[in-house]
Amino acid sequence: MDQVGLWTVFGSEFVGTAVLVLLGVGVVANVALPLTYGNGPSWLLVNFGWGLAVFAGVYAGATSGAHINPAVTLGIWVSGADEYAPGVPITLAATAVYVVGQLLGAFTGAVLAWLAYRRHYEQAPEAALGTFSTGPAIKSPVDNVVTEVIGTFVLVYIILRFGDTPTQIGPLAVALLVVGIGASLGGPTGYAINPARDLGPRIAHAVLPIRGKGNSNWGYAWVPVVGPLIGAALAGALSHVPI
Repeated sequence: MDQVGLWTVFGSEFVGTAVLVLLGVGVVANVALPLTYGNGPSWLLVNFGWGLAVFAGVYAGATSGAHINPAVTLGIWVSGADEYAPGVPITLAATAVYVVGQLLGAFTGAVLAWLAYRRHYEQAPEAALGTFSTGPAIKSPVDNVVTEVIGTFVLVYIILRFGDTPTQIGPLAVALLVVGIGASLGGPTGYAINPARDLGPRIAHAVLPIRGKGNSNWGYAWVPVVGPLIGAALAGALSHVPI
């Protein structure tokens, strides 16, 4: 297969991650912000919303292999694979393009979600950060990192093991995996399991003109970056261990 150009990789990851974050931030906004039709406590709706956001994002970013997550990119690299996707050899330049596309896509998706709910954010600006990015239910940095490591390990390890299964069911499998992780392991930290998914929207929260929004909790921002990267590296390293 001919190599896929890096510009195509960038565009694919940008669009895929933008769709992911638009729908993911959107479902949280629908639940958390006042005067929406979806307002009210509904953790399972958030879980399924993020799962379906992944489903759509994977299709949108299919050309590049739809990593839409720096942790997935890292896990593939650590696993010893030769390509990030068919026609995309693993190089430093390709890695940078994947991550930049993911971060910019996540930022853009968050901005689009804000535009969709702009009037509702005006009603409850203090709730904005919780719709854009994650935060701990109980603040304990070490425990919070461990939670993100475990959740991301499950995500990346299972994605890598999909390649060993006789039948590929693609985006649906990943979507259901994300729903399962959220329902089972999402309670302590809100399950970022994706550095771009948290960092891109957090930057958007910091720069968007939401009056009264408060700070962007940068003191916690390293947790949903470091935890997922550690979990992904472990998953990549262990993905070929015979079991």
